[in-house]
Amino acid sequence: MKKKEGMRQYYGITFLIGLGFFTMGLMDPLYDTYVPMFLSNFISMDSIVGTVMGLDNLFALLLIPIVSALSDRTRTPIGRRMPYIIVTLPATALFFGLLPYSALTSLVALILAIFFLNLFKQAARGPVVALMPDMIPGEYRSEANGVINTMGGIAAIVGTVGLAKLYDLNVTLPLFGATIRSGGAGSYIGTLPFLLSALLVLLAVLLLFLFVKEKQVAQEHEQEEKVPIWKSLHMIIGTQDKSALFILVSLLLWFIGYQGVLPWIGIYSREFLGLKPGTAALSAGMVGIAYAIFAIPSGILAHRIGRKRAIRGSLFSLTLVTVLLFLHHPLASGILGLTGMPLVLSFWLLLFLFGIFWVTVVTNSFPMLWQMASYGTMGIYTGLYYFFSQSAGIIAPGFSGAMRDLFGDRSMFLTASCCMFAAFLVMGLVRKGEAEE
Repeated sequence: MKKKEGMRQYYGITFLIGLGFFTMGLMDPLYDTYVPMFLSNFISMDSIVGTVMGLDNLFALLLIPIVSALSDRTRTPIGRRMPYIIVTLPATALFFGLLPYSALTSLVALILAIFFLNLFKQAARGPVVALMPDMIPGEYRSEANGVINTMGGIAAIVGTVGLAKLYDLNVTLPLFGATIRSGGAGSYIGTLPFLLSALLVLLAVLLLFLFVKEKQVAQEHEQEEKVPIWKSLHMIIGTQDKSALFILVSLLLWFIGYQGVLPWIGIYSREFLGLKPGTAALSAGMVGIAYAIFAIPSGILAHRIGRKRAIRGSLFSLTLVTVLLFLHHPLASGILGLTGMPLVLSFWLLLFLFGIFWVTVVTNSFPMLWQMASYGTMGIYTGLYYFFSQSAGIIAPGFSGAMRDLFGDRSMFLTASCCMFAAFLVMGLVRKGEAEE
């Protein structure tokens, strides 16, 4: 009862910190759904489209560890994370709003918009994530991470269920003109979801700045250690207990599986399920809905049964779900004869199940790493998490695109299944990271 009362006092600040995650959760599903469609208007091979989608993660690979570590050492009147957040997120909103207009111009303009969007977005991500462990005690971080992931899930729902539907809506706006434009190759491009998303990101940044008083909360914690970045990296790799390294390898594998599917869900839904672009984003929305509903329960579950057990059980379940996604079209359409909405709904149900188990993995893996860190190295562990996850984001889209070119569109699900099972095996080697340690 005491622990529950203890966590209750942190829910308010955790929801406010979650506004940073809200901005990411709002943009990411729209980006992953529509940018491959934009690129496919110029590029015919999935392997090349996937490679371009993966290249944006290079920014994350380079910037997140660097900016996270810089923010560890920053001291300003508004805190150590906030200066980076209030500069990079508004710039991110600007270039996100420009994405569809660049796609209407040329491939070069689209690549430049992707370049600057990801430059600022990935620079923001590390400080945004590091806010939570700065302020929340270690024993409550699974629950707090569940709250934050709920905010990201709510944003994904707003983006995919609400804003994405506006992709197919044509209205005339002052300054911006018509919100639907011809996109070439018989397709069209909708601008309204991107404009409204940019506006919501700016609003979230304003609320985050006004109500999260980072400095006062952070000062209540232990004095920050002065550990050089590369020495900390060497300590993680060279320590006798390899639990942190095994977690990082596991998350590399499960993110390769996830990122290998994510960029193609919109195109798959359009081509295999016959959905319009505005509705195709609802496929990713099913994962977001499950994310929002089960993020907090997944943290509570891990608090009761252990983080490792929760993650491994979810990885095994993800292995089975991705096999079912691989088999879905031939079974549902070919054998069962499903068409129209029954076919779509059966696919969405599997994605909803995927989201339940996926959020359990994501919610509890971060706190396992944080549990092994000191206050002074929180940013470095955060950076390492993103180093490995974004490495997967570089590798996976091009690899899965090549698999699609060689073996067909459904092969991405089978590849994901193999990755999830491999991650399940590696996680069995982890020995540390539970809340009581």
